[in-house]
Amino acid sequence: MDQIEKLASDAPLLPAARGTASPARARRWHVAVFLAPALLVYTALMIVPLADTLRLSLFRGVEHVPAFVGLDNFRVLLTDPRWSEHFWAALRHNFYFFAFHILLQNPVGIALAALLSLPRLRGQAFYRTAFFLPTMLSFVIVGFTWKLILSPLWGVAPTLLGSIGLRGWFHPWLGQESTALTTLALISVWQYVGIPMMLIYAAMLAIPHELIEAAELDGITGFAQFRRIKLPLIWPTIGICSILTFVGNFNAFDLIYTVSGANAGPNFATDILGTFLFRTFFGNQLQLGDPNMGATIATMMFLIILAGVSAYLFGIQARMRRYAL
Repeated sequence: MDQIEKLASDAPLLPAARGTASPARARRWHVAVFLAPALLVYTALMIVPLADTLRLSLFRGVEHVPAFVGLDNFRVLLTDPRWSEHFWAALRHNFYFFAFHILLQNPVGIALAALLSLPRLRGQAFYRTAFFLPTMLSFVIVGFTWKLILSPLWGVAPTLLGSIGLRGWFHPWLGQESTALTTLALISVWQYVGIPMMLIYAAMLAIPHELIEAAELDGITGFAQFRRIKLPLIWPTIGICSILTFVGNFNAFDLIYTVSGANAGPNFATDILGTFLFRTFFGNQLQLGDPNMGATIATMMFLIILAGVSAYLFGIQARMRRYAL
């Protein structure tokens, strides 16, 4: 027996026993290899520019030589009348732009998704395509098209209103300070309402049929079924649509630049943080570009978006998890 135990102790380990940790290590290497290209591209295109923007916001050009000024650029932006007046006005316009989308785009998207989810609706594929198609169009095409439609000189809108006896209702909405921003917000809602519609429509399709059948057995149908059964279950998706709208609106620039130009006319009535950043960083007409102040505005935009996303992730989303399927 002693010889058998000695032989057993001296026997070499099998390759599988010695290499039990190698498959896990191989998997980790595979993960690293596959993630490396994406991480490199993301770092080069996102992390490095963000870090450089934060660095630029802490410097100021003094006789064409960068000098470290710390947070003084932020003080100038928030308190100096030369900068603060335009900054606070652009920020107010951004919040108005966002509120308009939240109060109109998302409810319309919910209504369209609810209609498309009706089992007896004919032509669902056509309606889905028609409502989502503007989202796929270039903002340049959308901006110039609506600019031509609403033009008081050669636009289609005054002619159409005149054909039904409502010519007096037409006004140069893009040329009036009181209506320009609202008109642009309506154009933006028309273009992007397809995104919340499709997301909420997909969430409605994911609701188990058993719940719907149980509600119908209890006599809950129609709008009552949507309000009491479907709406609570799609609250997480509505929250995602809201935060995507927030990020998109505070990064908005393209549509307003296409329709109103870099000066966001008339008289800066449509000026938002994106156009204010563009004019400051690159300059426009008689205004010289200031990369340091432009980076300061970009940093403020980043902090605002970061605060909004953090409030959603750590506050609102946690409460919505109880509604998830």
